[in-house]
Amino acid sequence: MADHTAHSAYVQVYNTLRGTAAALETLKLTGAGEGYAKPHAGAAMHAVRFAVAVLYPLLPCQPGPPVSDDPQRQLDLAAHWRDAAYEIGEFAPGPALRVVRGEEGPRTREGGVQGA
Repeated sequence: MADHTAHSAYVQVYNTLRGTAAALETLKLTGAGEGYAKPHAGAAMHAVRFAVAVLYPLLPCQPGPPVSDDPQRQLDLAAHWRDAAYEIGEFAPGPALRVVRGEEGPRTREGGVQGA
């Protein structure tokens, strides 16, 4: 009985995670409205898909993950989208100011700071 109860609990969580991943994919593709960023939905979606990929081997009787069930790939995708959501790494915005020296900038003699 305990094994059946545990299995049922895992199935319920697994199916909830699959549904959550699908809902997040919809938000990523269509947007969630003004003020919400698609990269946040993408990062969350891949994190949830990672959880699905981790649980799937315990539940071969359930439908497979909606995409590749390689957990490392899901972690890599989640990290990529996280970087986009938080504007870090390759997604970091350029500097707002830049240092100019001598003749590089317009009409500066000794250098200074100029808006980018």
